[in-house]
Formats: sequence, C-alpha cells, structure tokens
Amino acid sequence: MSEEHENFLAEPEEARVEDTRPFSHTEMVTCETCLRANPPTRPNCLYCGVRLPQSASNSSRRPVIRQPENWEEGYNVVLIERGSAPLELLSEVAGLLRLERAEAARILEASEPLPLARVDSPEEARLLEERLRAMGLSILVISDSDLMMKEESRRRVRGFDFEEEGIVAYAAGSQEVWRAAWSDFVLLILGRLVTRRVEVEERRKRGGSEVIEAREMTGDVLLFDLYTEERAGGWRVASDQFDFSCLGSSKALIASQNFASLVETLRERAPRLIVDDSYNRLRQALAPVWPPEERTESRGLRRERPGRFNTEAVMTSDNETQFTRYSRLRYALRLRESATGQTS
Repeated sequence: MSEEHENFLAEPEEARVEDTRPFSHTEMVTCETCLRANPPTRPNCLYCGVRLPQSASNSSRRPVIRQPENWEEGYNVVLIERGSAPLELLSEVAGLLRLERAEAARILEASEPLPLARVDSPEEARLLEERLRAMGLSILVISDSDLMMKEESRRRVRGFDFEEEGIVAYAAGSQEVWRAAWSDFVLLILGRLVTRRVEVEERRKRGGSEVIEAREMTGDVLLFDLYTEERAGGWRVASDQFDFSCLGSSKALIASQNFASLVETLRERAPRLIVDDSYNRLRQALAPVWPPEERTESRGLRRERPGRFNTEAVMTSDNETQFTRYSRLRYALRLRESATGQTS
C-alpha cells in the first residue's frame, strides 16, 4: 500500500464524510497526477491518494490532524503567545485541533511556547497556522528536522573536566572528546526522565486467559541538555550515567545533590548561560501533542509444566523523546531570538 493511500485511510472519519456534499463543477479540484476531479474539502486525491494542490477552492477545508510516528518527519505547530486572543475561543481552538477542552486550556493558559499540533505535512501545518493566526494567536511552524531529532545529534556525556577557559566533555560509549569555552554556553534545559516498565504473565485457559503475575518498575532520572550558540545537538547529562568527579571536594554521596551542584557550577562559570527549568511543570500540557512513548514487547510462550503454557509481555513507557522535543524547541527559539532580536 502506498504512503498516500495510508494517509487517506488515516484521515479522521469526519474529514471523509464531508466529501459526500454536492459541489459545483467549478469548485472541484483536479488532481495533478491522475487528472480526476475531487471535492474541495479533501487534502488528498480520492482516487490515487496524492496530495491535492492548495487553491482557493479547497483553502476552506478543515485541516487533517494525523499524528506521525516518532520516526516519521513531523511538522510542529507551536503557540508562541496567545496575544489578543480571548479565552472564549477555547472551544473553537479545541475543535480545530481535535483536543479536549481542558487540554487546549492548559496550552493556552501556559506562559511558555507550547505545541498545539504535530502533523505529517507542511501543507496541513500551514493551513493550521492560517486558521490559528486568524483567531489572534501567534504561531510558529517548525519541522522535526529543524529540531534536530535524529539520534546522531544527541550527544551524551559521561564526564567533564573543568578548565580555566572552558569544559572538556567525554562522550558516553565512545572515545570522542568535545571542548567549549565558558562564554560559548547559552542555554541549559533541566528535566527528568520518568520510565515505567510493566511485566505481565498470563495463563491460557479455556475461554480466555488470566493474569498470574504482574511486576511494575519505575525510574526517575535527573537530566539536562547543555547548548552553545553554534547550531548543534547539545550535550546531554543524565544523573545515573555521569561521573561527578569534576566537582572535586564538593562531590557528595547522593547523585541528586551532585546534579544540583553541577548545574550551579555551570551557572556560576558560564556568564551567558540561561537555566530553563520549565519542562517539569509543563509536562502535562505537552502530553496531548508530544505524548510519552509507549512500547509493548511480546516474549512469547513459556512452558510452566507439560501441557500448560503461559504468555509474557513487557510494556514500557518513557518521556525521553518528549523531553528532547521540548529541549530542542527551546533551543530553536533561543537561536531565533539571537538571530532576529525577537523574544519568545
């Protein structure tokens, strides 16, 4: 099945129902690939699945909100500020974005830039931007590529050496070494990685199955991303995978205390560094658009005794991708502010 046909099948039901309304011949939109006429409310061709050209006749259609997978390229529609838009528009914004009213309220009432939608094409992102700007909202569209979401741009650090002029950073899992002057650092994004792992063992029985054992494990790790003004993926430090020997005599026995001391040392020595701790209080507002990642793994059958088999499955969830998106968004806005003199 082609990607275009998969996009069609992924469209919300209401978007397809709108196609049954009668339209005049002049309102129809011609597909540039198969040359067939389509209703003006459609984003993709009804016959071959190719995205239809944007025109005056289909510019009034409702945007299609299809959340791409994390590995797919996405286009993020970000609320920079509410501006003059009254909260009375809350229901209209929620309906346009397919959000619950409470979810839209958390985003609109926050004092920080937050994503309103993540869609699978620049055309849908621009259409959403037009609709939201018409409501008085200040909007920025930024792609996953601009957020540098590729794994290779995420540089994890296992240790620092502090020098008079700057920092020497040692890469986790390799022999790479990076250096930066104290004056190069401009932004530090604080966060925490919350993980949950549930292991379930079920016994097969006639008419269904029963859970015979369930184990749940959770984790909570402090982390931060440290950025320079050069466009790069930044350095990531996690409290459970970092050697705090760079703190010298200030090093304590507890990782959380060492983590706080490290952040304070960076704040004191880097004259331009801004420490941003907004992520932890905004996690709930981020979840509708950038949800935590969930995975389920089947471990197959396990023989308990002759003739009796159990099935095992592991369900895991974590917010690392969510934190990365937020961190990169804050960094992108910082670069934009530096380049244009605008404030986010």
